[in-house]
Amino acid sequence: RVPDPMPDAIRESADLLDLPNTLQQIHFPDTLDLLKDAQQRLAFDELFLLQLGVLAQKRDWQSAPGLPVSAPDEWLQALLASLPFPLTGAQTRALNDLRADLASGRPMNRLIQGDVGSGKTVVAAIALALAARAGLQGALLAPTSILADQHHRTLTALLAPAGLQPEEIRLLLGATPNSQKAEIRAGLASGEVKLVIGTHALLEAPVEFANLGLAVIDEQHRFGVAQRAALRGKGSNPHLLVMTATPIPRSLALTLYGDLDLTVIDEMPPGRQPITTRVLRQVERQRAFAFIRAQVTAGRQAFIIYPLVEESEKIEARAAVDEYAILQKNIFPDLKLGLLHGRMSGDEKDTAMSAFRAGEIQVLVSTSVVEVGVDVPNATVLLVEGANRFGLSQLHQFRGRVGRGAHKSYCLLISDASGSAPDPRLVAMEETSDGFVLAERDLQQRGPGDFLGVRQSGFADLRMAKLTDVRLIEKARREAAALFARDPDLTQPEHRALAARLEQQWMQGQADIS
Repeated sequence: RVPDPMPDAIRESADLLDLPNTLQQIHFPDTLDLLKDAQQRLAFDELFLLQLGVLAQKRDWQSAPGLPVSAPDEWLQALLASLPFPLTGAQTRALNDLRADLASGRPMNRLIQGDVGSGKTVVAAIALALAARAGLQGALLAPTSILADQHHRTLTALLAPAGLQPEEIRLLLGATPNSQKAEIRAGLASGEVKLVIGTHALLEAPVEFANLGLAVIDEQHRFGVAQRAALRGKGSNPHLLVMTATPIPRSLALTLYGDLDLTVIDEMPPGRQPITTRVLRQVERQRAFAFIRAQVTAGRQAFIIYPLVEESEKIEARAAVDEYAILQKNIFPDLKLGLLHGRMSGDEKDTAMSAFRAGEIQVLVSTSVVEVGVDVPNATVLLVEGANRFGLSQLHQFRGRVGRGAHKSYCLLISDASGSAPDPRLVAMEETSDGFVLAERDLQQRGPGDFLGVRQSGFADLRMAKLTDVRLIEKARREAAALFARDPDLTQPEHRALAARLEQQWMQGQADIS
């Protein structure tokens, strides 16, 4: 009696059980093979609906014309010559993708994926310069005030040769004083401010643009589809560029970012130091402290990362606030230590990071708030306590905080797990610095929800589908694309039940994250 919304043609093409049989076999399987077939059908349905949703979203975004943006080659060459370093081949390819998108007359909708330190920000800066030259405003959304502040400094320097003055590039944070907020908002509404860099404060209702032409979102996995749409809604179908340093396995990229075109920056700029990674036993902690002291004595700086802010009765893990006091009193009484964690105010975090960046703090004790984007070239040692409590992708992000300058750098990992056998996940960190390899392992071991750290539209509803099943994902994507090409609005009689099911799932997914 259960109606099957899946059209017969797709069921046959994808070799799927019908829904009544599927429900019978999933509860009371006649054979193990039929149980697997039933699981496969339900998993396919989830992925297929997700793909239809992202394809519809992409079509909706690209149905209105975009603002064509282009510049003469001579102008671009002069801007590239002003950079402090030449672009890598991968950066040049990414820039070519962006230029083609911007000039196409359709709104750009692109994800740039590049490992920590691969140089995504420079490529985004050139795209923002192109937009500014065309008389359009730009916005860059970052997940933390620390990263937004860093982007503001970087872009102000990089875009000066393109003719953007410091007063035309503004920083808007939740902690920005109200008088300054009002001034920046007025500048955005009048068009005097050409580029704004900020956190979630950019998404608030009072922020209006005269002519937003390019929206850039950094660390895409921290923001859901709803935030993407909110930023996009600030302009008249602006171009959208999203960036992530979290390497995303191909299966996940196809599923999660099916509405985006993908560019991978898979090459490191010359001069990036390889980082030596070592897993230490708990009894070797004093060795780690001695090594940090030696590096600081040589003029370098260090991070020490803890999994918690404060001690918890429920979780036996070291906590940053308590350990900071012990380290300052007993281990490094003669060194300047700083503390950074998520419960500090924006101003307190900025003060701590500025002091560390300026060299006034020699050892920064922190929680995972330093995971994203913090750039201190003089920092050469990163010690992670309770490293087993973090995912591989997160540890890889931590590791990217060092090795950003001219000096040899080190990542030290200490597990707080009992037992003498080394943690195979941490051993993987020793074996490879390839973020994509680590991301695949992370996805297999932890599942997509933990891997992403954020609930994405339609994503929380995946109960049967495994994102490690690349073949099923590609089959679902292929069938969804073929159906979309034939009947994008699902108006044909045989597709109406599917249209109703899609609307139900997609609306539920949007409600989950808005």
